[in-house]
Amino acid sequence: MSDTPPRSNIGTDLTLLGDEHVKKYRETDGEIGYMWNGATACLLTTKGRKSGEDRTIAIIYKQVGDRYAIIASKGGSPTHPIWYLNVEADPHVRMQIKGEKFAGVARIAEGAEREELWQASLGQWPNYDVYQSRTDRKIPVVVVERAK
Repeated sequence: MSDTPPRSNIGTDLTLLGDEHVKKYRETDGEIGYMWNGATACLLTTKGRKSGEDRTIAIIYKQVGDRYAIIASKGGSPTHPIWYLNVEADPHVRMQIKGEKFAGVARIAEGAEREELWQASLGQWPNYDVYQSRTDRKIPVVVVERAK
């Protein structure tokens, strides 16, 4: 558990969400959208596992060394987010952090690495513990590393 008390969604700015978040992030190279409610956000592009189409979302991430941790929380839903299912089907992703765009390979963190990245991510978004309390599934921590 984190020493940081969980914060609720009360007070969270929800004016920049979904496609609008992606659009503003792209238009401004992250000038609008990189910082979202005190947390860093990136654009993550996956390949749709059914459509084969590129799917881009804005999502909170935490950089730890040369790894990028993304939490597949879906707000504590009992099901995994679609982007996570896409990553399971094809781990090759693209990321944009501010104006920097790069190819990456995603994998699921396990054991001590998962715990390390979970705790680091809680430092940015304490609601992850709240989300975990809402579901029986163990919320996955996805690691993206730059493609070589």
